[in-house]
Amino acid sequence: MDILSGDIALLVFKRMVQSNMGDVSLDSRMLEVLMELDGKKNLGSIAKITGMNTGTLREAVSKLLKLNLVENVEVKGTFLDNEFMGYLNEQLALAIGPVAEVIIEDAVSDLGCKMSQIPSHKSAELIDLLSREIQRNEKKEAFKLNMVKRIKEKGY
Repeated sequence: MDILSGDIALLVFKRMVQSNMGDVSLDSRMLEVLMELDGKKNLGSIAKITGMNTGTLREAVSKLLKLNLVENVEVKGTFLDNEFMGYLNEQLALAIGPVAEVIIEDAVSDLGCKMSQIPSHKSAELIDLLSREIQRNEKKEAFKLNMVKRIKEKGY
């Protein structure tokens, strides 16, 4: 999967110095983005600073990556753990039956994540996506209530 597919707002990049680069041509957007990439600010922050929309920013970073002028910085964040995901599957299965696991996999994919690396800040969005699959209102409300309680308990 391409690193720039899906939501890029939380991605962080840093400039790379290469002694054997030779001549490189940068347009004004690429230069503006390159100047902001410090290994600390995420692309969402840089979009606000530069006033660029996501598409323009994605294009500039893509070109910078191809020129080996920047590299992705792995940001240590919290992810939804196995216990939470097990509880999520259990609660959704109570509401919609044995297809819960497949529905969860589809929703995680829709969020642009891998099952093993779902950022904790996306927990509410995941719960919202999944609750849309529950037809009966009383089951939907019970699911949301139980999951919000678990999110609070976990500190997500």
